[in-house]
Amino acid sequence: MSTTLEPLAPAETPYPTPGPLYYIRRILKALASLQLTVVLFTIAMGLVFFGTVAQVDYGIWTVVDKYFWSWIVWVPFDIFNKFGQVFFDFPKEGPPWKGSFPFPGGKLLGGAMLLNLIAAHLIRFRISWKRSGILLIHSGLILLFVGEFITREYAIEQVMSINQGESINYTQDSRQYELAFMTKTANGQRDTVIPEARLKAGGRITHDNLPVDLEVVQYMKNANYLEPSQTRDNPATAGSGLKMIAEPMKEESGVSTEQREDIPAAYVTLYKKGTNEALGTFLVSRLLTYQGISEVVPGTDGTVTMALRNKRYYKPFSIHLIEFRHDKYIGTDLPKNFSSRVVLLDPEQGIEREVVISMNQPLRHRGETFYQADFDKRTEKTTHLQVVRNPGWLLPYISCAVMTLGLLLHFGIFLTQFLIRRAAA
Repeated sequence: MSTTLEPLAPAETPYPTPGPLYYIRRILKALASLQLTVVLFTIAMGLVFFGTVAQVDYGIWTVVDKYFWSWIVWVPFDIFNKFGQVFFDFPKEGPPWKGSFPFPGGKLLGGAMLLNLIAAHLIRFRISWKRSGILLIHSGLILLFVGEFITREYAIEQVMSINQGESINYTQDSRQYELAFMTKTANGQRDTVIPEARLKAGGRITHDNLPVDLEVVQYMKNANYLEPSQTRDNPATAGSGLKMIAEPMKEESGVSTEQREDIPAAYVTLYKKGTNEALGTFLVSRLLTYQGISEVVPGTDGTVTMALRNKRYYKPFSIHLIEFRHDKYIGTDLPKNFSSRVVLLDPEQGIEREVVISMNQPLRHRGETFYQADFDKRTEKTTHLQVVRNPGWLLPYISCAVMTLGLLLHFGIFLTQFLIRRAAA
């Protein structure tokens, strides 16, 4: 009797449970995808298109904030209508197209591109002499991303306007405004300010440092100014607003050939401190401030005035303008050169020195750079200095140098290898 043994089934070998590194690698591989790179660049092209067309209705800085420095932007369908009106003779009389759709903003796209680049290096690229040029090029590109982030978050562009013979210890923001209550004191003046963002929010505003309570009736980013008439309702009941009416208008377009500044305005109702007793509704405007007009706050015996002005940054030093010069080419009105001879006074650092700021010779002090930017064309006695504080100003230069070195190294290595092979053949 024979016995036939059945073959044993092979023992099942259990697969090891994937560890955290397995999933990290999977994620990095997905982020490093070349297809993702192409998609991101395509979306970026779309964002540039939408942002460019949006400048038909909005100013450049509004578009930058809304489209290129945001995570998500809601793009109106009317943007295609605007494009058609400019290039394809779409009717301009029709109603705007309603609705909008979400689209990745500049922050989201930039962050995704940075992750895509870093992940590609971690997954695909190996450190070697042949790839050293590529590594330098991409390192410079990463530095450029970082520099742009630092510049956008921390850089401040300001203007310092000085009349000849006067000293100034503050700069003004070119794009932000504030409502200032200026109180005369024995030592000079004390300012209490309400930032533009709070004015835009509207409603009742109270604070211990304010001489009155106030309510923002209406804030206008840009306003048109008209003469009062019986056919127009004037919200103002006191002050300079009785002589003009401010009506909201669209901000200056980014594609406008005139490139005029927006002139903001607001109607505010003042109340006696801690009560509902109205003291009047006033018009405060950047136009009035430019004309040297400020409103006297009722009930303060003229010691407190208010004005809507550019946001100020006070400095621990001052600049005194000795002389402003505007040189022209002989026989013409063409500017040859304009410069400001100033004295820098910094008591904390014990500095008092005379400096000439010209078109190609800025002044640098305490991390800020003062450029000769403009002057008052009417009197030629007032200089306008562009003041820039940018903690990341050096990164773009380093980035360009690193990328240039990377390109030279990359092409030099391959050129050398090509010449060696050619000589050997």
